[in-house]
Amino acid sequence: MLIAITRAVSPTIGRCQLEFQPREPIDPAKADAQHRRYEESLRSLGAAVISLAPEPDFPDAVFVEDPALVLDEIAVMTRMGAASRRGESAGLARAIEAFRPLRWLEEPATLEGGDVMRIGRRLFVGRTRRTNAAGIAQLAGIVEPFGYRVEPVEVQGCLHLKSACTYLGNDTVLANREWFDAGRLTGLGILDVAAGEPGAANALTIGQTTIFPAVFPETAERLKAFGWNLLEVDISELMKAEAAITCSSLIFDSKTGQIGR
Repeated sequence: MLIAITRAVSPTIGRCQLEFQPREPIDPAKADAQHRRYEESLRSLGAAVISLAPEPDFPDAVFVEDPALVLDEIAVMTRMGAASRRGESAGLARAIEAFRPLRWLEEPATLEGGDVMRIGRRLFVGRTRRTNAAGIAQLAGIVEPFGYRVEPVEVQGCLHLKSACTYLGNDTVLANREWFDAGRLTGLGILDVAAGEPGAANALTIGQTTIFPAVFPETAERLKAFGWNLLEVDISELMKAEAAITCSSLIFDSKTGQIGR
Protein backbone atom coordinates (compact mmCIF):
# COMPACT_ATOMS: atom_id res chain seq x y z
CA MET A 1 0.00 0.00 0.00
CA LEU A 2 1.23 3.47 -0.88
CA ILE A 3 1.44 5.70 2.20
CA ALA A 4 1.60 9.50 2.23
CA ILE A 5 2.34 11.12 5.58
CA THR A 6 1.33 14.78 5.70
CA ARG A 7 0.74 17.36 8.41
CA ALA A 8 -1.88 20.09 8.53
CA VAL A 9 -0.77 23.69 8.09
CA SER A 10 0.25 25.44 11.29
CA PRO A 11 -1.78 28.55 12.15
CA THR A 12 1.60 30.22 12.72
CA ILE A 13 2.95 29.49 9.21
CA GLY A 14 3.46 33.22 8.68
CA ARG A 15 6.48 32.96 11.01
CA CYS A 16 8.14 30.31 8.81
CA GLN A 17 11.87 30.14 8.13
CA LEU A 18 12.96 31.84 4.89
CA GLU A 19 16.31 31.76 3.12
CA PHE A 20 16.00 33.03 -0.44
CA GLN A 21 12.80 35.02 -0.78
CA PRO A 22 11.35 38.08 0.95
CA ARG A 23 8.69 37.61 3.58
CA GLU A 24 5.10 38.14 2.46
CA PRO A 25 1.88 37.87 4.47
CA ILE A 26 0.55 34.30 4.41
CA ASP A 27 -3.14 33.52 4.86
CA PRO A 28 -3.20 30.35 7.01
CA ALA A 29 -6.75 29.47 5.95
CA LYS A 30 -5.89 29.74 2.25
CA ALA A 31 -2.67 27.77 2.76
CA ASP A 32 -4.61 25.09 4.61
CA ALA A 33 -7.22 24.85 1.84
CA GLN A 34 -4.47 24.45 -0.75
CA HIS A 35 -2.81 21.79 1.38
CA ARG A 36 -6.07 19.86 1.67
CA ARG A 37 -6.42 19.87 -2.11
CA TYR A 38 -2.82 18.65 -2.33
CA GLU A 39 -3.74 15.77 -0.02
CA GLU A 40 -6.72 14.99 -2.25
CA SER A 41 -4.39 14.82 -5.25
CA LEU A 42 -2.33 12.22 -3.40
CA ARG A 43 -5.46 10.18 -2.62
CA SER A 44 -6.56 10.39 -6.26
CA LEU A 45 -3.29 8.67 -7.22
CA GLY A 46 -3.85 5.81 -4.81
CA ALA A 47 -2.05 6.96 -1.66
CA ALA A 48 -3.44 6.34 1.80
CA VAL A 49 -2.94 9.75 3.41
CA ILE A 50 -2.00 9.87 7.10
CA SER A 51 -2.65 13.50 7.99
CA LEU A 52 -1.06 14.54 11.26
CA ALA A 53 -2.36 17.33 13.47
CA PRO A 54 -0.94 20.84 13.05
CA GLU A 55 1.96 21.98 15.24
CA PRO A 56 1.26 25.57 16.34
CA ASP A 57 4.71 25.82 17.94
CA PHE A 58 6.42 24.93 14.66
CA PRO A 59 5.45 27.20 11.73
CA ASP A 60 7.20 24.99 9.13
CA ALA A 61 5.89 21.63 10.35
CA VAL A 62 3.69 21.12 7.26
CA PHE A 63 6.94 20.45 5.39
CA VAL A 64 7.30 16.85 6.57
CA GLU A 65 9.89 15.94 3.93
CA ASP A 66 12.68 17.74 5.77
CA PRO A 67 12.81 15.88 9.14
CA ALA A 68 12.98 12.38 7.65
CA LEU A 69 14.16 10.19 4.79
CA VAL A 70 12.21 6.94 4.34
CA LEU A 71 14.05 4.16 2.52
CA ASP A 72 13.14 0.54 1.81
CA GLU A 73 14.70 -0.85 4.98
CA ILE A 74 14.87 2.05 7.45
CA ALA A 75 13.91 5.66 8.02
CA VAL A 76 16.57 8.24 8.83
CA MET A 77 15.48 11.05 11.11
CA THR A 78 17.52 14.06 10.07
CA ARG A 79 18.97 16.85 12.19
CA MET A 80 17.65 19.94 10.48
CA GLY A 81 19.85 22.88 9.62
CA ALA A 82 17.19 25.28 10.88
CA ALA A 83 17.58 24.76 14.63
CA SER A 84 14.11 26.14 15.35
CA ARG A 85 12.59 23.26 13.36
CA ARG A 86 14.23 20.37 15.21
CA GLY A 87 11.27 19.92 17.54
CA GLU A 88 9.18 18.77 14.56
CA SER A 89 10.95 15.42 14.49
CA ALA A 90 9.47 13.73 17.57
CA GLY A 91 5.84 13.65 16.42
CA LEU A 92 6.77 12.69 12.88
CA ALA A 93 9.01 9.88 14.14
CA ARG A 94 6.07 8.34 16.01
CA ALA A 95 4.12 8.14 12.75
CA ILE A 96 7.01 6.69 10.75
CA GLU A 97 8.10 4.05 13.25
CA ALA A 98 4.91 2.10 12.53
CA PHE A 99 6.45 1.36 9.12
CA ARG A 100 10.25 1.46 9.48
CA PRO A 101 12.96 1.14 12.14
CA LEU A 102 14.47 4.55 12.83
CA ARG A 103 18.02 5.84 12.71
CA TRP A 104 18.93 9.34 13.90
CA LEU A 105 21.58 11.80 12.76
CA GLU A 106 23.59 13.41 15.55
CA GLU A 107 25.45 16.65 16.18
CA PRO A 108 27.40 18.15 14.39
CA ALA A 109 25.47 16.77 11.41
CA THR A 110 22.79 18.85 9.74
CA LEU A 111 20.71 17.47 6.89
CA GLU A 112 17.23 18.13 5.56
CA GLY A 113 15.19 15.71 3.46
CA GLY A 114 14.62 18.32 0.79
CA ASP A 115 18.32 17.96 0.01
CA VAL A 116 18.01 14.25 -0.85
CA MET A 117 16.96 13.10 -4.32
CA ARG A 118 16.62 9.34 -4.50
CA ILE A 119 16.97 7.48 -7.80
CA GLY A 120 16.99 3.76 -7.15
CA ARG A 121 19.93 3.06 -4.85
CA ARG A 122 21.57 6.42 -5.60
CA LEU A 123 21.02 9.19 -3.07
CA PHE A 124 22.04 12.57 -4.44
CA VAL A 125 22.52 14.84 -1.42
CA GLY A 126 22.79 18.61 -1.74
CA ARG A 127 25.43 20.54 0.17
CA THR A 128 23.44 23.65 1.15
CA ARG A 129 22.90 26.10 3.99
CA ARG A 130 20.75 23.40 5.63
CA THR A 131 22.90 20.29 4.96
CA ASN A 132 26.58 20.10 5.90
CA ALA A 133 29.44 17.70 5.21
CA ALA A 134 28.98 15.95 8.56
CA GLY A 135 25.34 15.30 7.73
CA ILE A 136 26.23 13.81 4.36
CA ALA A 137 28.93 11.64 5.94
CA GLN A 138 26.65 10.37 8.72
CA LEU A 139 23.91 9.58 6.22
CA ALA A 140 26.37 7.61 4.10
CA GLY A 141 27.50 5.64 7.13
CA ILE A 142 23.92 4.69 7.93
CA VAL A 143 22.62 3.81 4.47
CA GLU A 144 25.61 2.38 2.59
CA PRO A 145 25.44 -0.96 4.48
CA PHE A 146 21.97 -1.34 2.92
CA GLY A 147 23.39 -0.91 -0.58
CA TYR A 148 22.74 2.79 -1.17
CA ARG A 149 25.34 5.14 -2.65
CA VAL A 150 25.45 8.70 -1.38
CA GLU A 151 26.57 11.25 -3.98
CA PRO A 152 27.17 14.82 -2.74
CA VAL A 153 26.06 17.69 -5.00
CA GLU A 154 26.99 21.35 -4.62
CA VAL A 155 23.94 23.64 -4.60
CA GLN A 156 23.81 27.43 -4.82
CA GLY A 157 21.02 29.97 -5.08
CA CYS A 158 18.15 27.92 -3.64
CA LEU A 159 16.98 26.33 -0.42
CA HIS A 160 17.44 22.61 -1.17
CA LEU A 161 18.75 20.32 -3.89
CA LYS A 162 15.14 19.43 -4.72
CA SER A 163 14.44 23.11 -5.32
CA ALA A 164 16.94 22.75 -8.17
CA CYS A 165 16.09 19.26 -9.48
CA THR A 166 13.73 16.33 -8.96
CA TYR A 167 13.47 12.88 -10.45
CA LEU A 168 10.60 12.46 -12.91
CA GLY A 169 11.11 8.76 -13.63
CA ASN A 170 12.40 7.02 -16.77
CA ASP A 171 15.98 8.11 -15.96
CA THR A 172 15.02 11.77 -16.37
CA VAL A 173 15.53 14.70 -14.00
CA LEU A 174 13.68 18.02 -14.16
CA ALA A 175 16.27 20.69 -13.44
CA ASN A 176 17.38 24.28 -13.20
CA ARG A 177 21.08 23.81 -13.96
CA GLU A 178 21.92 27.31 -12.69
CA TRP A 179 21.34 26.20 -9.10
CA PHE A 180 23.42 23.01 -8.78
CA ASP A 181 26.26 20.97 -10.23
CA ALA A 182 24.35 19.10 -12.92
CA GLY A 183 27.52 17.25 -13.91
CA ARG A 184 26.94 14.96 -10.94
CA LEU A 185 23.87 13.43 -12.60
CA THR A 186 25.80 10.85 -14.60
CA GLY A 187 23.74 8.45 -16.67
CA LEU A 188 20.59 10.55 -16.44
CA GLY A 189 18.71 12.73 -18.91
CA ILE A 190 17.93 16.32 -17.94
CA LEU A 191 14.77 18.16 -18.87
CA ASP A 192 15.36 21.88 -18.33
CA VAL A 193 12.79 24.20 -16.80
CA ALA A 194 11.58 27.13 -18.88
CA ALA A 195 13.99 30.07 -18.82
CA GLY A 196 11.51 32.39 -17.11
CA GLU A 197 10.53 29.86 -14.43
CA PRO A 198 13.66 29.14 -12.38
CA GLY A 199 11.65 27.72 -9.46
CA ALA A 200 9.86 25.11 -11.55
CA ALA A 201 12.23 22.18 -11.01
CA ASN A 202 10.29 20.50 -8.20
CA ALA A 203 7.75 17.85 -9.18
CA LEU A 204 6.41 14.63 -7.67
CA THR A 205 5.84 11.57 -9.85
CA ILE A 206 3.56 8.84 -8.55
CA GLY A 207 3.00 5.98 -10.94
CA GLN A 208 2.27 7.46 -14.37
CA THR A 209 1.31 10.93 -13.11
CA THR A 210 3.44 13.91 -12.09
CA ILE A 211 2.04 16.39 -9.58
CA PHE A 212 3.21 19.85 -10.55
CA PRO A 213 2.65 23.45 -9.35
CA ALA A 214 0.03 25.30 -11.36
CA VAL A 215 2.08 28.53 -11.34
CA PHE A 216 4.65 27.36 -13.92
CA PRO A 217 2.71 27.05 -17.20
CA GLU A 218 5.68 27.14 -19.59
CA THR A 219 7.50 24.33 -17.85
CA ALA A 220 4.21 22.41 -17.61
CA GLU A 221 3.79 22.63 -21.37
CA ARG A 222 7.37 21.47 -21.84
CA LEU A 223 6.72 18.44 -19.62
CA LYS A 224 3.56 17.58 -21.51
CA ALA A 225 5.39 17.88 -24.83
CA PHE A 226 7.89 15.30 -23.60
CA GLY A 227 5.10 12.90 -22.63
CA TRP A 228 4.54 13.51 -18.95
CA ASN A 229 0.98 13.29 -17.63
CA LEU A 230 0.54 16.22 -15.22
CA LEU A 231 -1.79 16.81 -12.32
CA GLU A 232 -1.42 20.52 -11.65
CA VAL A 233 -2.17 21.86 -8.17
CA ASP A 234 -2.21 25.36 -6.74
CA ILE A 235 0.25 25.79 -3.85
CA SER A 236 0.82 29.51 -4.40
CA GLU A 237 0.09 30.49 -0.79
CA LEU A 238 2.36 27.74 0.56
CA MET A 239 5.08 28.87 -1.83
CA LYS A 240 5.31 32.11 0.15
CA ALA A 241 6.92 29.85 2.79
CA GLU A 242 9.40 28.51 0.19
CA ALA A 243 7.26 25.41 -0.28
CA ALA A 244 7.57 22.99 -3.17
CA ILE A 245 5.44 20.07 -4.31
CA THR A 246 7.53 17.34 -2.68
CA CYS A 247 8.11 18.99 0.69
CA SER A 248 4.60 18.55 2.11
CA SER A 249 4.52 14.75 2.06
CA LEU A 250 6.55 11.63 2.78
CA ILE A 251 5.50 9.01 0.25
CA PHE A 252 6.54 5.37 0.47
CA ASP A 253 5.25 1.84 0.15
CA SER A 254 4.06 0.52 3.49
CA LYS A 255 6.46 -2.41 3.14
CA THR A 256 8.94 -1.75 0.35
CA GLY A 257 10.43 1.51 -0.68
CA GLN A 258 9.87 5.20 -1.06
CA ILE A 259 9.00 6.75 -4.43
CA GLY A 260 9.11 10.21 -5.86
CA ARG A 261 12.74 10.70 -4.80
